[in-house]
Amino acid sequence: MDLMPNPITIAVVDDYDVVVLGVARMLEQYPERVQVAELSTTQTVDRPVDIVLYDAFAQPETDAADLQQFLDNPLAGRTVVYTWNFQAQLVEQVQKLGLHGYLSKALPARDLVSSLERIHGGEVVISDPPGRARSATGLDWPGRGEGLSDRESEILALITQGKSNADVAAITFLSPNTIKSYVRTIYRKIGVGSRTQAVLWGVRHGFSPDHSQMRR
Repeated sequence: MDLMPNPITIAVVDDYDVVVLGVARMLEQYPERVQVAELSTTQTVDRPVDIVLYDAFAQPETDAADLQQFLDNPLAGRTVVYTWNFQAQLVEQVQKLGLHGYLSKALPARDLVSSLERIHGGEVVISDPPGRARSATGLDWPGRGEGLSDRESEILALITQGKSNADVAAITFLSPNTIKSYVRTIYRKIGVGSRTQAVLWGVRHGFSPDHSQMRR
């Protein structure tokens, strides 16, 4: 009788507790295939894992230093970015770093797990760019309960961290006009009329991670 293979061990990394917990909850549907061994909001991995799943919520996704430290960490078997941002130049940049996967947040949980298994088996997996699909069932993020989409929440998180519209556009590889449109929608949804009010709303609703824990 064949023995069942051991589940793949995963470390989920993000600066926001609610984000890593949401990803972990989604993966918990497949305990025989994946095991979330570590949840990290400190940009480190402290135990051996097969895959580091780096959720890029509200952080510069071209931050080569953050990703390189996982690639260099002997405790991390493989390093994968988990994101909705599929700008061609961004995908090319992370591929040059030698990452082992670049996975879309629009993937259903079963497809995310299958992609992780392929990466663990030695493949480099790059998801197809997402269309207008909703986020995968089971994910969570700050502001979801208030009606903000994941992308709107990421933009509000960057604003709460003090980023200008130009900064946000550069980080997300979106145009300044697109960012302005998102900002107007965010203001309407959270009921504010100024950037200062939006920042205060963001701080009150969990959009300000503990920067003392974040690697700099």
